[in-house]
Amino acid sequence: MSVTACQGLGFVVSLIGFAGVIAATCMDQWSTQDLYNNPVTAVFNYQGLWRSCVRESSGFTECRGYFTLLGLPAMLQAVRALMIVGIVLGVFGILVSIFALKCIRIGSMDDSAKAKMTLTSGILFIISGICAIIGVSVFANMLVTNFWMSTANMYSGMGGMVQTVQTRYTFGAALFVGWIAGGLTLIGGVMMCIACRGLTPDDSNFKAVSYHASGQNVAYRPGGYKASTGFGSNIRNKKIYDGGAARTEEDDQSHPTKYDYV
Repeated sequence: MSVTACQGLGFVVSLIGFAGVIAATCMDQWSTQDLYNNPVTAVFNYQGLWRSCVRESSGFTECRGYFTLLGLPAMLQAVRALMIVGIVLGVFGILVSIFALKCIRIGSMDDSAKAKMTLTSGILFIISGICAIIGVSVFANMLVTNFWMSTANMYSGMGGMVQTVQTRYTFGAALFVGWIAGGLTLIGGVMMCIACRGLTPDDSNFKAVSYHASGQNVAYRPGGYKASTGFGSNIRNKKIYDGGAARTEEDDQSHPTKYDYV
């Protein structure tokens, strides 16, 4: 899969998952009344994170919001906080990922900057998905605990022979929507992180080093010889005596003689 396709698919999957997280947070059916022992009832109760609703057999539905904050269970407040954090991180992840898409050019933004932005958006999506999954799981665990406690209280009277009427709640549709949405957001974030590796430019630049042979060039003259390496000598004005006449090395290099051999 190409880098552009992986990045685009991860963005689309994360966007769908983020929309599902928002939908699950706003839904009212986080917990619904269990109708196992009472399939025919005049009213049907279901609750969400923000309000509780009652639906009558005539089709009329009435909802009442939670007008208190301190009176709510601590678990419910924790689930609210996790879902809100997931939504906020998802918003930032979408904004960053839009500018990080390879198919969109903004100014002189290079590939290294897009790679960093893609990695950042992927991490934000992963954390958002994890927050949504944890929030839904905490609420589901609270429902399971309350369900079995209610079941035990229903058969507590008269040695279990008399069943008391008590409302029990089970999983609502919002829980399944939240699990799926959190998973999609998490998968989309992982795909964005994988696409980041393909966007990173290859920094394999090697420094060129020139090597010179360490041979010696020896010049023979009747009056003597000089030895020099291929790198040249630091003493440029060295005097050379040839037949009693003094010359400098620069003069000798500018006026080669027939006795010079390399």
